[in-house]
Order: sequence, then structure tokens, then C-alpha cells
Amino acid sequence: MTVQSFTIATMHLSEATFVVVDLETSGAAPSTGAGITEIGAVKVRGGVVIGEFETFVNPGVQISEFITQLTGITDQMLSNAPTIAQVFPSFIEFLGPESENVLVAHNAPFDVGFLKAAAAHLDYPWPNHHVTDTARLARYVLTKDDVINCKLATLAEFFGATTSPTHRALDDARATVDVLHGIIERLGSFGITTLPQFKKVKKRLVSG
Repeated sequence: MTVQSFTIATMHLSEATFVVVDLETSGAAPSTGAGITEIGAVKVRGGVVIGEFETFVNPGVQISEFITQLTGITDQMLSNAPTIAQVFPSFIEFLGPESENVLVAHNAPFDVGFLKAAAAHLDYPWPNHHVTDTARLARYVLTKDDVINCKLATLAEFFGATTSPTHRALDDARATVDVLHGIIERLGSFGITTLPQFKKVKKRLVSG
């Protein structure tokens, strides 16, 4: 066993590095030909932001009026943006080692699905990070008496996030960071304070 794998296997949540990711896209799924239009990511450890990543991405397809109304992102804004092929190596570098960092997203299957599709299209190896979905975790620590749903905007308001979700990648990633911290605080009341315990909760949620 390597030193790194031993460390993450025993790490306290306050010592863990979380990379919180949010994407904006041109559509609902890669299978429909939709692509990533914006990536925002925030790296945090012990409640402190230690790095941010933000970029537009030219998806190679036209942006619909619906998407522009939702996100405010237009074809003109993306016309000179880098392609996913140009962006992906820098993003993977920011994501960091799978043996040390935890990938976090709200409704993670959506974001991770687009990222995995991009990796496959580029023939780029997708790292096997532990993935945490704040929407699923919120359902574990909160009740219907706390919140009416587990949408990001609802949870951001409940946990008093300093950034409001705007359907822009970095704003939504920042809001998710505050939601994650609120969830971790709640998990502490369940006696869940280490990454191994944290991962067991995720497994229960998936199997349930």
C-alpha cells in the first residue's frame, strides 16, 4: 500500500481535498450531441479555497435559445473559446490525483457523464476519483421539514451559501462548496468524520 492510498483511506474530512465541479452544456446529454460550454471548479481543503478553475468551452454546436435564456451563454461568447480538446488536460491537472482528491458535483451523474464522454471522445484516460454527489448526500442529512427539495438553489439558501447559483459554472461550483460544507457539518452529528465513513454513506445511498 502506498503512502498516498493509506492517507486517503484514513483521512479526516477536515483534511481531505475536495474538487467541486460544475458544468454548463449545450444540451441534456452527450448522446444527443450536446457538448460542454463552460467548466467551473473549486478546490477546497479544511473549509479553505485553495484554487479555482474557470473556462468557456466551444462545443462545436450552436447554442439554443433555451440554453441562452437559462445560462446567459451565447454563441458569440463561445466563438473564440478553446475546444474541449484544448481545455481537458488543464482541467485534469487541476482535478489532481485520484489517490488524494475527491470529485464533488451536484447531481454528479450529469457532470461526470459529460466529462467521461469528453474523455472517451478524446481517447483520454478518465481518472478513477471517488465521486460525491451533494444532491444525494443532502437527502441523507436533511428531511422534508428542512427543505422542500434538494435542488442546488434550495440547498444554497438553506445552508446560507455566500454565492447564489446562477446557472453559470463557477458560481454554481462555489455555491456547491458551501452546500458541501453544510452537509459535512450535518454528517458530524451522525458521527461521520472520516473519508472511509463518508464513502460508506455514499455506497448506502447508491444501493438504496
